[in-house]
Amino acid sequence: MESTPEELLLIFIKNPQLGKVKTRLAASIGDQKALEVYRKLLSKTHQATSSLSCARQVWYSNFIEEDDRWASRDYKKCLQQGNDLGDRMKEAFRQAFEDGYQRVVIIGSDCPDINSEILKQAFTELNQRDVVIGPSRDGGYYLLGMSSFYGGLFDGIEWSTPSVFKQTKAQIKQLGLTCDTLPMLNDIDTVEDLNQSDFIPNRS
Repeated sequence: MESTPEELLLIFIKNPQLGKVKTRLAASIGDQKALEVYRKLLSKTHQATSSLSCARQVWYSNFIEEDDRWASRDYKKCLQQGNDLGDRMKEAFRQAFEDGYQRVVIIGSDCPDINSEILKQAFTELNQRDVVIGPSRDGGYYLLGMSSFYGGLFDGIEWSTPSVFKQTKAQIKQLGLTCDTLPMLNDIDTVEDLNQSDFIPNRS
């Protein structure tokens, strides 16, 4: 039986469906353009993760897509489970540590500046720290990593608010965990985010 790698990357994505992704962005630029932006974000996320040597899992929001960019030979396909984002992330982490992984990192698919070097840095930090977190400019985070299962990091968080990072850091402190903070990056959720980014040169 093949041994389990020590490191696992969890990638949370939404199924790229018209009218169901980037809804705040779509309010300004329309559903079709918002879907195009999200597809490009997925491409950037794939590019950042495809060369990593760790195990990789893609967690879909609604249903597993068999024929897409995330080839089954490179990415294990899973379905998110839970009532809110915190529940879904907690369950993915729980399963990862139950499966024997020792360092687990989760990212979404909203951050165009994510790259393989940042991801490698996150795993490296987990050799010395309990937790690693990457803050985003909107007050959330684009990355969270753990060296053991700390389910309490998802409890009592007001998801999709500007206080997610601050509340999570407070939980880390309350649990007495060591933590390293990665560079701040920008998520693309609104037209303001898009306008502040060089992600797509032609945004008009």
